[in-house]
Amino acid sequence: MKVYIPEGSFAVLDHGDIPADTADWSNDLVAVMSVGALIATGIHTGHVRVQALTGPPPAAPEEERRMLDEWDEVVEVTVHAPTGDLRTESLHTGPVDDLPLLSAHGSGPYRLRVHARGRDIARDKVRTEPVEDYLLLAWPASDASGTLILRSSAETAETPRTPSPPPIPADAPGEGQRRHQANFDHL
Repeated sequence: MKVYIPEGSFAVLDHGDIPADTADWSNDLVAVMSVGALIATGIHTGHVRVQALTGPPPAAPEEERRMLDEWDEVVEVTVHAPTGDLRTESLHTGPVDDLPLLSAHGSGPYRLRVHARGRDIARDKVRTEPVEDYLLLAWPASDASGTLILRSSAETAETPRTPSPPPIPADAPGEGQRRHQANFDHL
């Protein structure tokens, strides 16, 4: 599924909330927030391909190794979904309806594994056709948190970046609706 990227990121959000002031960009791919997470892309603007699945990674070590080998970067984090509405979202167009609900078991913590490939192909450029691929896996988790970097490209490990905060669309809903301007007032 193609997802539109504005300003170098897309998200996994619970009920559309973007508490950007809580984002931790320390691993360069997934910024966990108090609710949900932001995902940094290589491109600045354009489309990327995203697939999202519910369920943990393969249990068999050889299957998991084969899966990891297909990706440049793989990071696993714990995200919180207090309303149980964890969805993949473009920060410009909102939820990607053709991708599944990631919090299939209701509210609570979820492990989110983000697989990425191609982020270095057109870094900080505008692309009309996708050159990057992402696979998101989500499954219920205990309250334990922590980040696992399962695979990292050498260039990414050597060049940490701080993406721009997510943009607020010009036609953002008013107070009490899905996007909250107050989250960005400090930026």
